[in-house]
Amino acid sequence: MRWPHALPFAGLLLSIALGPLLFPKFWHHHYGKIAALWALLALGSLVGLAGAMATAAALVHALLTEYLGFIVLLFALYVVAGGILVTGGIKGTPAANAGMLALGTVMASIVGTTGAAMILIRPLIRANLPRRHNAHVVVFFIILVANVGGALSPLGDPPLFVGFLHGIDFFWTTRTIWLQTAIVAVLLLAIFVVVDVWRFRSEPVPGEDGPPEPVRIRGLVNLVLIAAIIGSLLASAAWKPGIAFDILGTKMELEDLARNLALLAIAALSVWLTPDEHRQANGFTWEPIREVAKLFAGIFVAIIPVIAMLNAGHHGAFAWLLSAVTAPDGTPREVAYFWFTGLMSAFLDNAPTYLLFFELAGGNPQTLMHEMSGTLASISMGAVYMGALTYIGNAPNFMVSSIASENGIRMPSFFGYFARAGAVLIPLFLLLTLLPVAPILRWH
Repeated sequence: MRWPHALPFAGLLLSIALGPLLFPKFWHHHYGKIAALWALLALGSLVGLAGAMATAAALVHALLTEYLGFIVLLFALYVVAGGILVTGGIKGTPAANAGMLALGTVMASIVGTTGAAMILIRPLIRANLPRRHNAHVVVFFIILVANVGGALSPLGDPPLFVGFLHGIDFFWTTRTIWLQTAIVAVLLLAIFVVVDVWRFRSEPVPGEDGPPEPVRIRGLVNLVLIAAIIGSLLASAAWKPGIAFDILGTKMELEDLARNLALLAIAALSVWLTPDEHRQANGFTWEPIREVAKLFAGIFVAIIPVIAMLNAGHHGAFAWLLSAVTAPDGTPREVAYFWFTGLMSAFLDNAPTYLLFFELAGGNPQTLMHEMSGTLASISMGAVYMGALTYIGNAPNFMVSSIASENGIRMPSFFGYFARAGAVLIPLFLLLTLLPVAPILRWH
């Protein structure tokens, strides 16, 4: 398989980047069909190369073992977090914004980046909607709450959960990369405060509307349901009945099936137990999760040839990548793992990219946690941190952007966001690479 098989995936990424910019109305009504077209082209190229049965097996594997669990978890968190209503007189001041971003960053490793983002994005939007300059607040929210904050536990970000399912200890990232994560998060918050204060000073002085309303949280039953989601994930990882259903060569494990059914049941409970007025006051709609589901279905299908070429190692079209992350004596280059994992996570989605480099580094969890801890830390940080570079690097990114746009905030385009996020993050990642406090990132 050669590089032309990756063209449908590249076409889909370009469509996501340019569609809303060049033909927004057409894109909004037909994005699902456009994603499906690129996915069908990718499948067609595979049929011509390997035949219909092999293509069908690859499609089933991608949808059942990768996409299904991904979208069900995302759906459950979106529905449950969307039932939590935070009200009160929160003003979009630099202090209040920094406080919400800091809170979300801490929450992300506990309730997941999707959960934290869905709980806090609507209060943040309502607080900043009166401001003339507010898009930068959501951009930093995506970077911190939807990405960097999830680096300290498998519950935080999908790549780390993938590692947990493959044998990495639950608290390994907490022990290993807490300092690097704290450095990145604190510096990002400091940069945000500088930018937000500068923007806030150019705003007109708001009039006094009387004493602010006290902050209240409604729909508290959904906090219990978020705990149930976390419990379902942990239970599915601990319970190994050894029962699987074979579908065209793909093993559908019973624990995975049970977890998905439990997550759907929890989402249904949230809809049933949450008063409709809470979701209405939140501006809750199904469109953001519908858009993510359709676009990422196309991504997970169109990426099949790309992942196959990467998995081919020295025999594939990306043999140069394996050489780039490995020194001549066979030892891994941690800096190369960090940057390649990160930059590919930004455009290939960070969960499958993490798994790819995890396997590329040998795939043995005990070896990676001990003798090769620097390599695993580099892969983990690259996947989580650099997922913030684009809207498609991590699923909550696209969802937050969609919710913000729905509520009247003029979000930057795909390339506009990439330019803003890159201008902030790339210098920080270079600093992280060179800092003596981060010796796990080093050249061999």
